[in-house]
Amino acid sequence: MEFLLALAAFLTGLAVLVWSADRFVDGASGTAVCLRIPVLIIGMVIVGFGTSAPELLVSALAALDSKPELSIGNAYGSNIANIALILGVTALFSPVLVRRTVLKREMPVLLLGTLLSLVLLWDLEVSRADSVLLLLFFAVVMTVSVLIAVKKRGLGPALDTESGSRPPESPAPSLGKSLFWLITGLVVLIVSSKMLVWGAVEMAAILGISDIIVGLTVVAGGTSAPELASSIIAAKKGQDDLAVGNVVGSNLFNTLAVVGVAGVIQPFSITPDVIYRDMLLMTLLTLGVYVFGYSRGGDGRISRKEGIVLTLIYAIYTAFLICMAFYGQS
Repeated sequence: MEFLLALAAFLTGLAVLVWSADRFVDGASGTAVCLRIPVLIIGMVIVGFGTSAPELLVSALAALDSKPELSIGNAYGSNIANIALILGVTALFSPVLVRRTVLKREMPVLLLGTLLSLVLLWDLEVSRADSVLLLLFFAVVMTVSVLIAVKKRGLGPALDTESGSRPPESPAPSLGKSLFWLITGLVVLIVSSKMLVWGAVEMAAILGISDIIVGLTVVAGGTSAPELASSIIAAKKGQDDLAVGNVVGSNLFNTLAVVGVAGVIQPFSITPDVIYRDMLLMTLLTLGVYVFGYSRGGDGRISRKEGIVLTLIYAIYTAFLICMAFYGQS
């Protein structure tokens, strides 16, 4: 009975989490437009935060509940799922274009952030100093990204598909309605994240599974569900940049901001498995995107065959974690 209650809390929390994150992004974007905040900032900061809000809130609440391993498992598990599962499954529907500009600019930043995390966590401790460094690096990356975008396109009040300006025929959002969904979405996000964390922790305790395994599998897969759906839709519509950018941006946010916030709230220790198993795989998958991207010259593609490879890697990794959960020590 207790397990069913925990499972119901987890599934309900997950479903409401996805819904409230969408409402929060809509409300934040509409409010910013009404207050004449440049749409460029909306896209890079507000919407960027909103799409990663599930991971951030779940990890922050887990840290507050003295479950830091759930936090880091959620962050790194989501990163592995983003590349191996999301890009892999997306490529099965339609080969994913990886532009050379992404390989030369965004991917090096992601790899550098991953390597910084690896160096800081090598002593198996996530201290507040480590966390502050991760957050500072994230702040620098965001600032530089905004400045580069401002230099290239400017900060216009509108947004269209070519120039980044808002189409004149788009109806202006209502400030009252936008504020309502901004506040409601944020409140429901927090409540649903709390339900999800409680359900995951209770199921882990009942089954005797460690928090890190739950974070890497169930919680990470659940909080990555919105990215999976949006990436598949983007690829089917031929918007490959959106699919790849979604994954790169989410991984950067998880690696730096999510782990950083959790560590600031409560410093914690990690097991060697996090370094030699999870972070190693995460780094190799990131390098794999480079290989796929540069393999054909010009703009590269993640083909259906490569999508199968990525999906199989995720399946094997998840199966291994499940076996470790029930038959070994994590």
